[in-house]
Amino acid sequence: MGKKNILLVLLILGTAFWGISFSVTKLAIGQASSSAFLFYRFLAATTVLSVIFWKRLKTISWGAVKTGFTLAIPLTAGIYFQTLGIKYSTASQCSFVAGMCVVIIPLMKIILYRTVAPVKIWIAATIALIGLSIISIKKDFSVNIGDLYTIAGAVAFAVYLIKVETHSRSKDIVNTIVPMFAACALFTGCIAVTDVNTNWLPESNTFWIGIAYCSLFSTAYMYTVSNIAQRHISAERVSIIYLFEPVFGAIAAFFILGEGFTWRLLLGGSLIFLATLISEVKFLRRARQS
Repeated sequence: MGKKNILLVLLILGTAFWGISFSVTKLAIGQASSSAFLFYRFLAATTVLSVIFWKRLKTISWGAVKTGFTLAIPLTAGIYFQTLGIKYSTASQCSFVAGMCVVIIPLMKIILYRTVAPVKIWIAATIALIGLSIISIKKDFSVNIGDLYTIAGAVAFAVYLIKVETHSRSKDIVNTIVPMFAACALFTGCIAVTDVNTNWLPESNTFWIGIAYCSLFSTAYMYTVSNIAQRHISAERVSIIYLFEPVFGAIAAFFILGEGFTWRLLLGGSLIFLATLISEVKFLRRARQS
């Protein structure tokens, strides 16, 4: 099995961790502070990765530190808004709305790099927006605040993936991983300090179990694998693998939280899934030929 195929398998495994993390986070934060949860999550991930990459830390450059801090800004925003979304909405619904990221990435590249958008991108975007509307817009035409937070997180995460792709073309981005998570811990820590309602030591065991799971599997493992993979795989190709995330998320929410599969979630989620497939059809064809 080639290196690229190994990375693809590791990414798929990571999407399972991510999908499950929606339910784990939903249980963990409960009435607790989202920013405190994220601070501990990033702090633990930074500690673990510092041990794993301790040899690289000895020779880390100031440039790698600056790149890490640059990447931490959209990553922190993406995970922070996504966590708020989970707090105010269902885990399964958030996982499908977060899947919008794979459509946002090519659209954002059009804006950033002024490339002409293929017809399939506009078709995919339209289908995705219809699916998102079915999931998010209620009978009285109101929108769940949790969905708005999740959409904002998807936009920020799309920026993060594009930046990772850009930086990984010219440098070994592994050296930026520890500084990136350290910066994320710093940013979320500052947010937690400014929140007067922050409870730094919740008594709930679920809170700490959630931090252990999310810091190890959906943060340290997944983002490390993702950053390494993007040296060999484009942001669009990585994002198509993330299609597995809402599937795992919905399954985990069903078994862990007892969330049902409503017709709105199934239909809207299916349309978002279809849209992401359409937006990446060129990649799928190449994959079959390789």
